[in-house]
Amino acid sequence: MRVLVIGGDGYCGWATALYLSNKGYDVAILDNLVRRHWDLQLGVDTLTPIAPIQQRLQRWKDLTGKTIDLFVGDINHYDFLIDALQKFQPDSIVHFGEQRSAPFSMIDREHAVLTQVNNVVGTLNILYAMREHFPECHLVKLGTMGEYGTPNIDIEEGYITIEHNGRKDTLPYPKQPGSFYHLSKVHDSHNIYFACKIWGLRATDLHQGVVYGVLTEETGMDEMLINRLDYDGVFGTALNRFCIQAAIEHPLTVYGKGGQTRGFLDIRDTVRCIELAIAHPAEAGQLRVFNQFTEMFGVRDLAMMVKQAATGMGLDVEIGQFDNPRVELEDHYFNAKNTKLLDLGLDPHYLSDSLIDSLLNFAIKYKHRVDKTQILPKVSWRREVGTK
Repeated sequence: MRVLVIGGDGYCGWATALYLSNKGYDVAILDNLVRRHWDLQLGVDTLTPIAPIQQRLQRWKDLTGKTIDLFVGDINHYDFLIDALQKFQPDSIVHFGEQRSAPFSMIDREHAVLTQVNNVVGTLNILYAMREHFPECHLVKLGTMGEYGTPNIDIEEGYITIEHNGRKDTLPYPKQPGSFYHLSKVHDSHNIYFACKIWGLRATDLHQGVVYGVLTEETGMDEMLINRLDYDGVFGTALNRFCIQAAIEHPLTVYGKGGQTRGFLDIRDTVRCIELAIAHPAEAGQLRVFNQFTEMFGVRDLAMMVKQAATGMGLDVEIGQFDNPRVELEDHYFNAKNTKLLDLGLDPHYLSDSLIDSLLNFAIKYKHRVDKTQILPKVSWRREVGTK
């Protein structure tokens, strides 16, 4: 099977591309490499040293004998997208090619517009390309659990059956996104749902939780293949960020009360979930939604786990309580369903002390690369006092 990984130079995309190639899929990466540019603009860098994409792919070929094709360009440019698709002729398209940071989307008007144009238009271009040229292709799209928000009822997998005034229907689950980034994902979901319904396309939307970890079998083969690991206040995510903070003995950055509960999963499960979705494609005209996470944790509970592990390694780590830059509930009900991927055969890697120890050791190895000025959040959801 031929699989095009859009956004294959990024955190989830790179691990997925190597994993699928190692499993025998014919893989190509399409990426405009803009994430590296955004790092330069923001003055941030990944904890790990990331080689140029061409060198990474050459090293993969040297080690495994497997070739991953590369298309460098922007899916917002429709002619480029069509040309790349026609050259590669994919059976499945795995779409990671979006601006994926909520804080980035909330910096200012320009970043909000950039996020929504990049994400919504890029996905819409893919849908039109599929309709015009690849109607049998299966789209596997990375969504986010953040589309749902924190409703005071159980979160189903994409759809909910409602009885109202004596009538009953199954409808897309209501969305309560918490940033302009999350809103872009909601727009994507609606556009994909509509395209599948009217054009008979097939798609799987993976509503992914917070991903942690850095090493997969493939990215651990050689330092040239190492994955990125973000710790800054814009692109860094919980657990990864906490472990890196612990490595330099910086107070763990819990925002507000820390009662925010989210779904989490190991990056090794991310790549396996993608494979399961590809191997069991949606039917024509169907948009499936899988909630892609394995466990649920409160942010403060997660910080306590990291503190305990770090203390056991001789590190002096405290949990800080920082003003929450986001507008979100800090104490709420959260119970999300996640059975569909398990039914397809996912065997999860659950968070363990050994995994946290491994991530801490990894962070310690590269802690000399940490810029301490980039750890605290700098982007606020609120209109600051005195601004116009």
